[in-house]
Amino acid sequence: MYVAVKGGERAIENAHAWLAEERRGNTDIAELSIAQIREQLSLAVNRVMAEGSLYDPDLAALAIKQARGDLIEAIFLIRAYRTTLPRFGASEPVDTGIMACDRRISATFKDLPGGQVLGPTFDYTHRLLDFKLAADGEVPKAPSRGAETGTVPHVTEFLNREGLIEEAPHDDTPPPDLTREPLEMPAERALRLQALTRADEGFTLGLAYSTQRGYGRNHAFVGELRIGSVPVEMDIPELGFAVEIGEVILTECETVNQFTGSKTEPPQFTRGYGLVFGQTERKAISMALVDRALRWEELGEDNVGAPAQDAEFVLYHADNIQATGFLEHIKLPHYVDFQSELELVRKLRREAGAQQVQEAAE
Repeated sequence: MYVAVKGGERAIENAHAWLAEERRGNTDIAELSIAQIREQLSLAVNRVMAEGSLYDPDLAALAIKQARGDLIEAIFLIRAYRTTLPRFGASEPVDTGIMACDRRISATFKDLPGGQVLGPTFDYTHRLLDFKLAADGEVPKAPSRGAETGTVPHVTEFLNREGLIEEAPHDDTPPPDLTREPLEMPAERALRLQALTRADEGFTLGLAYSTQRGYGRNHAFVGELRIGSVPVEMDIPELGFAVEIGEVILTECETVNQFTGSKTEPPQFTRGYGLVFGQTERKAISMALVDRALRWEELGEDNVGAPAQDAEFVLYHADNIQATGFLEHIKLPHYVDFQSELELVRKLRREAGAQQVQEAAE
């Protein structure tokens, strides 16, 4: 007979204490500070902010420390904390056209106004372990270079001058807020983009990769990828105008995709779009590819049955917090359920055995 594990509350308290001890590690080694995580593990911090839907590098760094580096657990902590915060209002839409770009590249046009800005990237590094880092050596300073400021036109505007790419939609209707309202189907594009921004990076990457391999007929070019800071403004009713309340770092990606045209539209390029907190370019590119795959119906394309074209499949399975909760709940006690399953299997085995005996006798 299966016997329930005993211990209860005291066992849980002991597990918490053991967790804290494991989190701290060897006390002979200096403890990681929040500032160190924020500054030296910035890409992990950026992912936690993006998928946690809360832009606060210090809180994201704290969550990573508390979660022992488990980013999904850290995202869970950030989302849980986010629900406790009061909401004073909504900011104005940010204008990425005035982004102070630290990185701005295009795979479609070589000569851009302001040039291609490679910025801090792994793209051109040798993927070899750097043992100088293990030796705690000083890192050489990069040449000083200010970020691109002022109006920085989007690359797709060059195609738009000839009418070669679809117009970017202009809709002033306030989009639904996925952080306050549950996801419902069918989901409009604004809601889909919110879900993809918060979606698990690995899941989104896998879907995007599948579209490139033919599951969705989505061969895309990166029209532009830009990373930088943009001002955030909020309308103050008492003042009658918007004021700047801070800046956020964003990664924006626009893909350019072929479109053969329809009965109402001529052949032209179409867009996929990704916008994510922090320097999170793999996620932004993946998001843009999946966004374009999900637009098959509005563009009058065929649905070839690819996973990335199925909005319900993509959006209901992309959230790593929901997925984690449902997955990990099966490790919690299910003693009663298992006992009923156990009795059912025993009964079926007895009936099958009796049937075999009867058949042998006949």
